Amino acid sequence: MTGSENWPQLRVRVGPFGFVLRSPLREVIDDAAHLYRDYPEAGALAEYSVAVHPPAVWRRWVRPNLVLACDVEVPFMAPVPRAHGLLALEMGMNLQLAAGMHRYVLIHAGAVARGDGALLMTGDSGAGKSTLAAILGHRGWRFLGDEFALLSPADGQLHPFPRPISLKNASIPLLAAEAPADRFGPRFDGTIKGSVQHLAAPVEAIRDMDVPAAPKVIVMPAFTPGSEPTLRRMSRAEAFFQLSQASTNYRATGEAGFEAVWRTVEAAPAYEIAYGSTADAEMLVEELWATHG
Repeated sequence: MTGSENWPQLRVRVGPFGFVLRSPLREVIDDAAHLYRDYPEAGALAEYSVAVHPPAVWRRWVRPNLVLACDVEVPFMAPVPRAHGLLALEMGMNLQLAAGMHRYVLIHAGAVARGDGALLMTGDSGAGKSTLAAILGHRGWRFLGDEFALLSPADGQLHPFPRPISLKNASIPLLAAEAPADRFGPRFDGTIKGSVQHLAAPVEAIRDMDVPAAPKVIVMPAFTPGSEPTLRRMSRAEAFFQLSQASTNYRATGEAGFEAVWRTVEAAPAYEIAYGSTADAEMLVEELWATHG
């Protein structure tokens, strides 16, 4: 977009990717800079550029909305209120990666690690994987990411992508008891997903974001308040189907992607877990890790 090179910007590297974030609205970049303050600066050849801006100059004041401008073509996203600029910027980063990255099998999942082994968590939206990854990441596990897991076809490892954690509704007070207040970004109420607030990744996760881990256990969580904790071993075929369906670029990676996912389910047993509390989820995870970690 003409003139965008003069907008306030933030250059940041997250895991193996560099991003340039831009907006003519200084407050949007300031909010992003707060969340990404512990990350290294992206190199000169950052892979992705994401901008959020009013669709026209006059829209800065009259029904002010924001739209995305990305250097990789992404699916259309309806304009968002100006007050939700940070949410639009984060969504743009997700869409850029989902639409334009083929070096890794991109799995919509949360992941944490202990030592050189990783626990991979995937499932339907709202199943609790992001909350569980965030909780474990503040209770002795190394947080690898909560939005995308990067599975390398070259080495079968999960490469960290520890973006700020997008907390929703009841997850917000739950993590407020785990993380310092200054790690949180602004709270957005009234979004299509309810209340949303970002939590910066733990400093240790950012420090070690170039250290991959081998998948050891795959978990498909299902949170239902008050339910009893249960687990069920899944077949390799079930696990393969779930992981391939959770990948945004599985088809585009071709044979290399197929082999990477199949090797993962061969090496890492998969379980469905159901739980009604954080304590129950942590108990089930520790039980599985004691056996397979």
